[in-house]
Order: sequence, then C-alpha cells, then structure tokens
Amino acid sequence: MTAKSEKKNLEVKSVTGPDILKVLPELSRLRMVVFRDWPYLYDGTLEYEEKYLEKFAQAKGAVVVTAYDGDQMVGASTGAPMIEHADEFGEPFSKAGFDIKKIFYCGESVLLKSHRGHGLGHAFFDHREAQAKRLGGFTHSSFCRVVRPDDHPLKPADYAPLDPFWRKRGYAPVDGIVATYDWKDIDQPGETSHKMQFWMKTL
Repeated sequence: MTAKSEKKNLEVKSVTGPDILKVLPELSRLRMVVFRDWPYLYDGTLEYEEKYLEKFAQAKGAVVVTAYDGDQMVGASTGAPMIEHADEFGEPFSKAGFDIKKIFYCGESVLLKSHRGHGLGHAFFDHREAQAKRLGGFTHSSFCRVVRPDDHPLKPADYAPLDPFWRKRGYAPVDGIVATYDWKDIDQPGETSHKMQFWMKTL
C-alpha cells in the first residue's frame, strides 16, 4: 500500500516480513533523533536501538510504516499484535480482563519536525490499522504515551499534546491500564521508570 502527500514529495509505505530488516538501520537513527525531544527525552544508543528493533522485526504480523522524502526516511511507525510485545505492555490488559490476542499494538511514531503537518500522522494510523484488519481477529487497536508532570523543567512552553488528534482517530485513554518502562532521560545519570498510559479504540 503506497500513498503520496500533495504538499511534499512524500511516499508512505507499509513494510512487512523480511523486508523490515532492510529499513531498521534508518529507523534506528530516526528514533534516536526524534525521541530525544519532549516528551520522551530519550538518551539512547544505536546499539540498543538495533537490538530492540531486530527483536521487533521477528514478531509475527509486524509492520513498519515508512515515510520517505526522496531517499531520506523522515518518519516511521511500527505495529504488531500485542501478544508479540513485551510483558510490560500486555500484562496491564490481561489484568483488566482483555484478551491480548485480540489487541493490535501501535508502537511508536517518529517524524522529523520539518515534515510535520502534512498528514503523515493519519497515514501512520491508517496503515497500521489496515495491517490489523488484514491479519484478522483483532477487536481493538491500542498505543501508549509517556506520562510527564506538567511542571517538568524540560517541557517546552509551546508544547501542544496530541490528545485531540488521537481522540479524532477514535482513541481514548483506558482508566487503570498503565505500564512502566525504563530508559535514560537526557537530563538523568541513569535509567529511571516512566509511566505509560494506554489508549484504545474498537476496530
């Protein structure tokens, strides 16, 4: 499935199966750039990114939605069945009575600031939800967002949360379904725990 933006020469494509391995180096570098910004403030390493994404690539039903401007990857998003993801993500759903075999998990979306505002956010969700429907058997689509305090010293004054966009897509936060994930923030000496609030919609 391929689509082009009218405002820029952007190409969006769903990548699945063995082809995912071909885009992992570019995706690793893109994640390190975008995730350093608010709200993730992620201070990662290329080695960790490559190992993390190689494991993701082995997930059955996984998809990487890529966005290219010419030969440059400017954005990407990932998705896979929830059952294929880390226990930290699936456990809160299981405890709440959900069947994680029926939930498709939309992972991260990373997009360079220079290419925002051209409909790529919608394209990323369109392609991932389409993958869930192609695979079949999923009743819900979900993603999670990091929870940061409003008074965090590194929060940009002009930051606009994506909540309205996600609600427009039909997603809503699910009370009580929160996971914890560890990573190193750019202003911290080591890894710290971060709460991740899950959002979900019915497919």
